[in-house]
Amino acid sequence: MIRALIADDDALVRLGLADLLDGDDGIEVVAQAADGLEAVALATAHRVDVALVDVRMPRMDGIAATARLRALPHPPGVITLTTFDLDEYVYSALAAGADGFLLKDTDPAEILRAVHLVAAGSAMLHPSAARRVIDRFHRTGRPEATAARSRLDRLTPRERDVLALLAQGQTNADIAGHLHMRESTVKAHVSRILTALDVTNRVQAALMARDADLTP
Repeated sequence: MIRALIADDDALVRLGLADLLDGDDGIEVVAQAADGLEAVALATAHRVDVALVDVRMPRMDGIAATARLRALPHPPGVITLTTFDLDEYVYSALAAGADGFLLKDTDPAEILRAVHLVAAGSAMLHPSAARRVIDRFHRTGRPEATAARSRLDRLTPRERDVLALLAQGQTNADIAGHLHMRESTVKAHVSRILTALDVTNRVQAALMARDADLTP
């Protein structure tokens, strides 16, 4: 069972998301917060697997809350939800450690899919957010690519194979199937990759792989 937290200052949005998530047999909403500070406190008090966090909230916004959530001893995966499709939010959310970035008008089935993917250790970006991120890296690719390739040199050939598939959005199970590994072995490789690249999650590792033009 995936234990979820919802953080949004709009009570109606919280109610709607809670109804949506609770309608999935594999998800249980264990806490709801009206701002970022409350979200961090509740995630500290409850075991949370995935947090859906709004960007604009009082006291502590979603970007700051994401960074605090990811710094917890047992950090939940974080999906940033927002009404606003703005570059600064996409980049800031990913830099803070978000595993997903979705607009609130995303199809409900896709929101549920995102929760399951993030709980399984994968990631999910709204298509427009993904396009913005890719466009940004194309525009600023030269210096970023040099730095990314330097970090990728720290990886073994097998870890580069795993990273290339991770950058395509594949789950640990998918990667295990492609590379004929145990899923536990893939998980160990991913952990090592995050440490070697000095990133906090799969999204950041995938962006670095794309920036270095790593392909399978």
